[in-house]
Amino acid sequence: MPSVAPSQPAPGSGEAPEVVIIGAGPAGLTAAFCLHKHGVASTILEADDVVGGISRTAERDGWRFDIGGHRFFTKVAEVEALWHEILPDEDFLLRPRKSRIYYRGKFIDYPLKAGNALRKVGLIEAIRCVLSYIWVRIHPPKDQSNFEGWVAARFGWRLYRMLFKTYTEKLWGVDADQIQADWAAQRIKNLSLAKAVINALPGRGKTDVTSLIEEFQYPKYGPGMMWEVCRDKVQAAGSTVHMRTPVTRILRDDNGAIEVQATDPDGRPLSLPCSHVISSMPISELVQIMDPPVPPEVERAANELSYRDFITVALVVPQADVPWTDNWIYVHDPSVGVGRIQNFGSWSPYLVKEGRNVLGLEYFVFEGDGMWTMADEDLVELAKNELGTLGLVEPERVETGYVVRMPKAYPTYDETYRANVDVLREWLAEHTPNVHPVGRNGMFRYNNQDHSMFTALLTVENICKGTTHDIWAVNVEEEYHEEAEGVGPEDAGLEDRKGTGRDAPVIPRSAVAARRRSPSGPG
Repeated sequence: MPSVAPSQPAPGSGEAPEVVIIGAGPAGLTAAFCLHKHGVASTILEADDVVGGISRTAERDGWRFDIGGHRFFTKVAEVEALWHEILPDEDFLLRPRKSRIYYRGKFIDYPLKAGNALRKVGLIEAIRCVLSYIWVRIHPPKDQSNFEGWVAARFGWRLYRMLFKTYTEKLWGVDADQIQADWAAQRIKNLSLAKAVINALPGRGKTDVTSLIEEFQYPKYGPGMMWEVCRDKVQAAGSTVHMRTPVTRILRDDNGAIEVQATDPDGRPLSLPCSHVISSMPISELVQIMDPPVPPEVERAANELSYRDFITVALVVPQADVPWTDNWIYVHDPSVGVGRIQNFGSWSPYLVKEGRNVLGLEYFVFEGDGMWTMADEDLVELAKNELGTLGLVEPERVETGYVVRMPKAYPTYDETYRANVDVLREWLAEHTPNVHPVGRNGMFRYNNQDHSMFTALLTVENICKGTTHDIWAVNVEEEYHEEAEGVGPEDAGLEDRKGTGRDAPVIPRSAVAARRRSPSGPG
């Protein structure tokens, strides 16, 4: 596969622009890689000591594990091509998609299959679930504008509490009746218990049920492998990557940003003149480091944006103790705090060692709450005990454990977020038009990795080719991202609409604030 060409001035432009990129995650490194296609070198500033952002692969004592799972599947042809330009084909594995719900000692297929779910819960419970569904058909929930009422109306209260409520509340940290129904409608669409049963009958068509991808690509050493290679390629082509170098200030004049200031690992100041800034740092922090400062109403909008944070506890266990082959399982058991468990040996045999496996127990938290501030050794003990509580692995069989905290993993969509993001967007467009937010946190959008890459690719075209792509129109398609039917090149994820993007719910600010104020935080 071709490598990145050494930098030269952009054709027809005289001198190449001075581009500073904030963040060495998928968006930032994609921007650097694509800039070289136009003969432009850049300087990348990364606050962390690892590239890849939330798509990194952590490495501890020779074990590699993801921060969450990152399947390589996209509807955007340009992004697919980039993946295979950065890594050679032989570095990709084709992996089967397998995920299930774990509920009280039982594995239930996900996506849901009515027959499988009812068989797994047992005859008596299955009868209760069907009777509960009949009850809601006669007495539907009065309020179906929230997640709880919408799902209960389609599956009955019993199945709702069993298969939907617990994980959703763990993920977002608020009660399910505080989440708007739009998220459920996007994920579940027109599926109900009755339709699922009918579609499960022999000879019935399956066209009513969302079809999810059944296999995906995956770099054999994890997604971090791609971004480590991408970093090396852009450096070889003439770009500079500064790690552990947080950006502290962006100087601006009447025309936009003129200088980016940062602090290097030794605490020394670093100043970089710029003609363009491509930023994947949280947009709320981006506007707050502007000098001169933004006006009070813009700072207020930035302060009102909030995030959901993430902890991975990776536990090394004997391979023989993990007979299930799922890539991950959703834990719907309310007796434990873990929300999802990654099975990294099923992602790639190259991530683990002979005779051993690594399970990644994922906890969704708010930065600063009781779990976030817990000592690493206490988190490892908690995770070991929860594996035992679930009956998956005996705690004494766990050989060692590692903890990785990921702040600002998920933007929180409360009822004011859209207006606040619009305030920030409009101010940046008017006062710093050469500052380009990209990626998940850069745009405060629940973007997948491919969406983040696409925003960077289009931004580079706008800078180097003078195009006018609207990157805010990336990832607003209504259909669920994993639906098997693709999008044509003419669509490529761009539509003239606004939306939350990929499946993320709108959550009332009051509900988030109440959880943040609780002594221990959400569990």
